Amino acid sequence: MEVERLQREWDVVLDWAPFFLDPSIPPEGRTRTPQTTADTPKSALEERGERLGIEFRRGRTFTPNTHLALEAAYWSRETAPSSDEDTAFHYALYRAFFTEHRDLSNIDVLVELATGVGLDGADLRDALTTGRYRAEVDQGIEHSYAIGVSAIPTFIINDQYAVVGAQEYDVLERVMAKLGGRRRDGAPGPASDLIDFE
Repeated sequence: MEVERLQREWDVVLDWAPFFLDPSIPPEGRTRTPQTTADTPKSALEERGERLGIEFRRGRTFTPNTHLALEAAYWSRETAPSSDEDTAFHYALYRAFFTEHRDLSNIDVLVELATGVGLDGADLRDALTTGRYRAEVDQGIEHSYAIGVSAIPTFIINDQYAVVGAQEYDVLERVMAKLGGRRRDGAPGPASDLIDFE
């Protein structure tokens, strides 16, 4: 994935901004009528996702409340041994939601995803049942709305710049160059004049 490549090639700190896709979903989730079928033309988002290795499966009949998943993401950020494991967990959450249509409001599902990427499932279960990150997630969501986050994924790069949506690698690399980032191998970055921060 593009984010892993960015982390391998650049000296970068990435933060995944928390965001509710639909804040009106109740804690127990919501049953829904599928909005797309196999015959519906692919959206630009689906096509970009395919290029980046993200499959958006159609026919969702249930939408979970994702607050616990966001708490699990905060837990991962704080406890994962490295950014590689944290990124792997985030991608496991995305696959579970967009491809597998799993119930991310179910603690057992979240624990399974965490252990699947080598993280401590027992500690995650404790964090979720005690609400260890609940207040922090609520504050993060408020901050995301305040700074205009409107889609997932949104990455905050080096606490300076937000990149919204699944972007091609060259976009991420130009952002790093514009921010004065350093490549891990010491090679020069791309021209950054294509990014306008105004």
